[in-house]
Amino acid sequence: MQPRHFLDIDALPRQTLRAILDDAHAMKALGRSHLPDKVNVRQGAVLAMIFEQPSTRTRVSFEVAMHELGGTSIMLSPADMQIGRGETIADTARVLSRYVDAIVLRTGTHGKLLELAAHATVPVINGLTNLSHPCQVMADVMTFEEKKGSIEGATVAWLGDANNVAASWVHGAARFGYALKLGCPEKFKPVPELLSWAKAEGASVKVGHDPHAAARNADCVVTDVWVSMGDGEDKKKRKSLLKPFQVDRAVMAAAKPDAIFMHCLPAHRGDEVTAEVIDGPQSVVWDEAENRLQVQKAILAWCLDASRASPSSAGSSGSVARGAAKGRPERVGAK
Repeated sequence: MQPRHFLDIDALPRQTLRAILDDAHAMKALGRSHLPDKVNVRQGAVLAMIFEQPSTRTRVSFEVAMHELGGTSIMLSPADMQIGRGETIADTARVLSRYVDAIVLRTGTHGKLLELAAHATVPVINGLTNLSHPCQVMADVMTFEEKKGSIEGATVAWLGDANNVAASWVHGAARFGYALKLGCPEKFKPVPELLSWAKAEGASVKVGHDPHAAARNADCVVTDVWVSMGDGEDKKKRKSLLKPFQVDRAVMAAAKPDAIFMHCLPAHRGDEVTAEVIDGPQSVVWDEAENRLQVQKAILAWCLDASRASPSSAGSSGSVARGAAKGRPERVGAK
């Protein structure tokens, strides 16, 4: 039986993603000491967490999620492992699969994630790559649903660099049926391959260069840091290009009166968002961060419940092949 990988939102069908979110909502409603009856995770299951980049939310939420599911986790960095001395990702996947029940990888190169999944015989989860951050956007969709109801038919505005998180918002537009408007500098707009995929999937994704036009009548306004780990360009130049896309009072005024503000964090007040907005009444960033725990608990439960796996929802070798075939250019970012 193929392992259930969680590699990208676009690699899984809508019904599977919907089931994961429904489980996350149910887990949160039941409280942290209780789980829905249908969760079937072996007690004592072990999660290996390979983090090539620093992390607060992703690391802590996965560790706590695994603990609350009745399992345990092992934190690893390249310096702790032989991959730091040249062992291949494929060999690392083969070995870890003999020891643990699932693997989370947080890396700067998406190809490493695909190679790990291609050779692992246990589920692999994308904890962030330079191309996408699916766990984050699943938590964002959950947060929207808590605050405003169904996200289907809603309008989401993304302002700033069309980075890895923005790419997962594009994937989500196709799977969850919301309209996405991206306001980006020309230099930092989405790559053509991503937009072509969205069009082929029938997603409503529009790209412009006017932040106020992007935010107009939006139900949710989202942004991210202007400089991420791995961004090799001149920081002053990046900030200069992105300054007009700062989310401030005027941008939020262009959105609907009851619009919410999201940011995956960490945030830099005075750069991509003003303190007035992120600390104001429309901000839901702390609920958004909290929901990383609930979503990742549901993702782990889905990945580890092999009894419910099926070819249509496994997201294993087939999704790896699709991801590799996209030929998406490298984008850098870390949360």
